[in-house]
Formats: sequence, structure tokens, C-alpha cells
Amino acid sequence: MNMTVTVTGGTIPQAEINAYVNQLKEQNPDKLIKTVDFTVDGEYVDMSYTYDNVPFERIRRITGYLVGTVDRFNDAKRAEVQDRVKHTLDCGCSLEEIA
Repeated sequence: MNMTVTVTGGTIPQAEINAYVNQLKEQNPDKLIKTVDFTVDGEYVDMSYTYDNVPFERIRRITGYLVGTVDRFNDAKRAEVQDRVKHTLDCGCSLEEIA
């Protein structure tokens, strides 16, 4: 992960920067920090940050297993996926009418 840290208007000790960044990581462990910007104004420090998009994998239930893709299935499971029946509603009605 490549995180960009910028400090404007003054200086901040590296230990303090590390503490702020660690706090962000603890508060949002499932997000990747992209940028952290510090603006020093006398004794006050304003911090802004952005997160990077976290890629996700679509998980589906296929033949009883939660999977993202079937590339790790053996030949028998792949055949089971090919043979499965996909169900549709052909009644011409809306979902509100069914419920």
C-alpha cells in the first residue's frame, strides 16, 4: 500500500505522525488509507485523510458452497455447476403481486 503524508504550515515530529496514522488504522481496519494531510496552525493541527477503494470479490452460493469463482472446483463440481437449473418467474406479474 502506498500512503502519501503531507505536512503544511509547520512541522510535526515523525512519532506524532505515526500515532495519528495508527489511530486511523485502528478506527477503520477494513479500509486502506490513501492520503493523510496535516495543516499546522500554531499549536493546532488539522488532519484530513482519504481512503483508497478496497477491491471486493462477489460471493455466491453455488452447489452448496460460498465461492467467488469456480476456478478451484474439481471436474465433478464444475459439471454440477453446468447442470444446475436456473429458476425464473414467467408469470408476467410483479414481485409486489407475489408477496
